[in-house]
Amino acid sequence: MKIEYKWLALSVTTLGSLLSVLDGSIFIIALPTIMDSLQADLITIAWVIMGYLFVVTILTTVFGRIADMIGRKRLYVTGFVVFTIASLFCGTSQSGQELLAFRMMQAVGGALLVANAVAIVTDAFPREQLGMAMGINSMIFGVGSAIGPVLGGFLLQFGWRFIFFINIPTGAIGTIWGMIQLKEVEKMPEAQKFDWWGTIAFAAGMIGILIVLSFGGLAGWTNPLVMIMMGIGAVGFLAFIVIETRVKFPMMDFQLFKSSRLAYGYTSVLFNAIARGALTFLLTFYLQIILSYDPIKAAIYLTPFAVTQTIGAPLSGRLADKHGSQSFTTIGLLVSSIGLFGLIFITEATSSILLILWMSLMGLGSGFFFSPNAKLIMQEVPPYKRGIATSVRSMLFNAGAVVSLGLALAILSSAISPAALTALFLGTQAGSEGVAVQEFLSGIRLVFIISFIMTLLAALVSALKGKPPKWKEIEVTTQPQSMNTHPTYSEEPGP
Repeated sequence: MKIEYKWLALSVTTLGSLLSVLDGSIFIIALPTIMDSLQADLITIAWVIMGYLFVVTILTTVFGRIADMIGRKRLYVTGFVVFTIASLFCGTSQSGQELLAFRMMQAVGGALLVANAVAIVTDAFPREQLGMAMGINSMIFGVGSAIGPVLGGFLLQFGWRFIFFINIPTGAIGTIWGMIQLKEVEKMPEAQKFDWWGTIAFAAGMIGILIVLSFGGLAGWTNPLVMIMMGIGAVGFLAFIVIETRVKFPMMDFQLFKSSRLAYGYTSVLFNAIARGALTFLLTFYLQIILSYDPIKAAIYLTPFAVTQTIGAPLSGRLADKHGSQSFTTIGLLVSSIGLFGLIFITEATSSILLILWMSLMGLGSGFFFSPNAKLIMQEVPPYKRGIATSVRSMLFNAGAVVSLGLALAILSSAISPAALTALFLGTQAGSEGVAVQEFLSGIRLVFIISFIMTLLAALVSALKGKPPKWKEIEVTTQPQSMNTHPTYSEEPGP
């Protein structure tokens, strides 16, 4: 029996999603061991985490634009290759600096995968099945997050380097499978040019702002370097906006935001990311400081979030195919807000059952939001804009997560001494020694209040129907040669 292309394409993107999320969840568990083995300081290790996020945030939009110019298959397969080779180098690192360099190389491969996965699925599936496909793809993130800590604990018995070496066979299979099975379903427009100046301005803006958000709380918001980077970020973004409104082939198509329906979809992604970006990070420290759990036990206690997300994502995807996306994005956000509301009242005496309940509601709500939101955005754009459309969505999610983490770091740095923070990170301390417990609890409650408000705002925005984009006609040479039943779009949004 011949398998339809859409399922083969989904199998490739699912494998890529599993590779990236497993690497992330296993890596976090292994960080204390890596830090001790390489004799790396906490700042270097922090950059190992944030450097990966920086590169992915900046490059997803760039690679999304390139994919809309030359196609998706080559870039996606290249992502597997780069990620796999970088994993080998990460596993052979002899210092924290080497690991940082190779981890950022790994992020280039991750960005190639992230920038193209949703677009490949959208190209392959008809509109009436797109929610189901997005749900399956999103479900993998929950599965990877759930099994990652357990797999990480197992691999650490053989040495931390195996958490990177495990990516090599998976990446090799993904590379070969992608080369064999992926096709260029849609024909891309011809004679396009890459926007180099816009890309440079965007990179400068993102680097400046992300560094400010990530380290402003630790170094001080009035620190000269932080102030300089804030200026670089502001100038970079202003230059980017000016360039993008004047060039013929912009890197980021601002026309996408002229449609209120797409603008609402993107805004809800940003608000939701700000709301939940620091959730796992803060709860991990809460479990270690207040409940005195070791790092691995704390990670296992966070699995209800991943498990319920795994349940919610495919279920909401199927429901979105039958009843439309919008109502389920709003329902998901409202369910998440209930979980966040419960976390606002967290104390030293909060029971594990209540924590699991609030985390489960957060996970279920997240699963219900992601799949319908992805479908809502992707079904409104033409085939040759799907790369940039999904990349903008990923970029906004990552940017929101950085804002959330920046706030969390600022709170931790004011409530926990550097020595206690390092000891907790290394796993040599479980408990509240060196920690201002009440200040810490007040801080995370404040973050959860902000997250609760941001989630309600996201729900409000997602409930707004908005107007769909209208696209003008394009030349015959750029018309898509689709294998599925997507409607035909045109190049520029109408008024």
